[in-house]
Amino acid sequence: MYFAIVCTDKPGRAALRGEVRPQHLAYLEQFREQVFAVGPLQSDDGTMMIGSLLVVDFADREAAEAFAAGDPYARAGLFESVVIRRWKKVIPAD
Repeated sequence: MYFAIVCTDKPGRAALRGEVRPQHLAYLEQFREQVFAVGPLQSDDGTMMIGSLLVVDFADREAAEAFAAGDPYARAGLFESVVIRRWKKVIPAD
């Protein structure tokens, strides 16, 4: 089942995001089969990354929570908040 994970960065942590990004991307590669879509949330003017949106496919919420907790960004303390919601893909239909 799909889960949308919405992560909001703590203010003033752009440097930390940049430092940890290679580890974050390597972590995502380990879950290539479970990743539907991933990308940064941006400020309205598009000049800053302010969080992350991940849509992932896991068997249950516990697996999605473990995935989110294991993300190097989360482990480095980048996020102010992490919200995990079950998500249903409607269009385009599978």
